[in-house]
Amino acid sequence: MNDDFEKWLTELQRKIEYEEEQTYSKTVVCEYRNPSNFGVIQNSDAVGEIKGPCGDTMKITLEIKKDRIIKANFWTDGCGATIACGSILTKMIKDKTLLEANDITNTQLIEALESLPIEHHHCTILAINTLQKAIKNYNNARNCLVKK
Repeated sequence: MNDDFEKWLTELQRKIEYEEEQTYSKTVVCEYRNPSNFGVIQNSDAVGEIKGPCGDTMKITLEIKKDRIIKANFWTDGCGATIACGSILTKMIKDKTLLEANDITNTQLIEALESLPIEHHHCTILAINTLQKAIKNYNNARNCLVKK
């Protein structure tokens, strides 16, 4: 009985992986199966967190030196597409200035993912909005410190 269950489970996993590979680009599949920069930077310089309309939450933490992002991490409780968006976005913004990172669009993120089904485009918007919130929070905190 146990061997039958293991066989069924293996076949189910293969079917799921096959369907994923038919639906998503290789980049999306690779990024959500093995995400880069997943986690939270402790004592980060900037934090942004947003809960999207689909219920997924994303958090982006940044380490910044001289207005340049030297490290970026993300955390999400979301789906594979959201994980892939966070993974690719944190790679895209490393070594960019805050202005350059803030100008990245969801269209550019979709291109970096080598496409994404339209029903998951909201995941790119969640990632971009979370990044922009982290940058805004950083700038607001820095402006408050300068004024004091």
